Amino acid sequence: MLVLAQISDLHLDGTPRATERARRVIDHLRALPGPVDALLVTGDIADHGAESEYEEAAELLGLHKDGPNDARPPSPDLPFPVLPCPGNHDSRAPYRKALLREPAAEGPVNRAHRVGGAMVLMCDSSIPGADEGRLDEETYGWLEDTLDGLDGETPVLLAFHHPPVALHHPLPDAYQLTQPRTLAALLERRPEIAGIIAGHAHTPAATVFAGRPLVIGPGVTWTLRLPWEGEGVADRDAPVGLAFHILDDERRLTTHFRVV
Repeated sequence: MLVLAQISDLHLDGTPRATERARRVIDHLRALPGPVDALLVTGDIADHGAESEYEEAAELLGLHKDGPNDARPPSPDLPFPVLPCPGNHDSRAPYRKALLREPAAEGPVNRAHRVGGAMVLMCDSSIPGADEGRLDEETYGWLEDTLDGLDGETPVLLAFHHPPVALHHPLPDAYQLTQPRTLAALLERRPEIAGIIAGHAHTPAATVFAGRPLVIGPGVTWTLRLPWEGEGVADRDAPVGLAFHILDDERRLTTHFRVV
């Protein structure tokens, strides 16, 4: 059984409010009586894509303390690996330079991680300069090559920022993942993919996409107010949200949402 924590949409911008909310959820995860197997951070880590925002994120997430980030070792502060991916507010070159400590480059930031007996593929769904999302040809090629390198029996989870379906709110629905049929075709060919984990919407949600579970994690910085919940898009007073995803031995994905 695999247990993954997820946070999303930190939107770190150098303000005390953003820092306090991000630190609150990290402190909660650090204090868990039993550590999770990994923490997924599904995009919009920075608000403006500035190097200083990623330096703060690296400090909060315990990165850069134990060696090269491509190994994602547990830090002294966090007893589990931290697996990030970019969102539409992130900027690839500063993200690589300040968060991952890699050479600055503009191509998609895709990473594969073996966690327990599963593979977690953190995909870059960002489009530089745009708010909607896309998994581009390079990313699909990387996915196919990575899956070909497995045995077909290892369960796989895909994680990226933009949900590929409408969530019935005009804001996230205007900026969802484009060309979802290409992703659906991949899922049809690849039964080893057990589910999809996304962010972006600032609201916890669960649905089905191409016959697989699709779970959207809540936002750290604020919570989306749904149309029937009143006026104003952003509930900035809502508590910080997070998710726990369990992938069991039958490849069943179960999710629990929490607030802190």
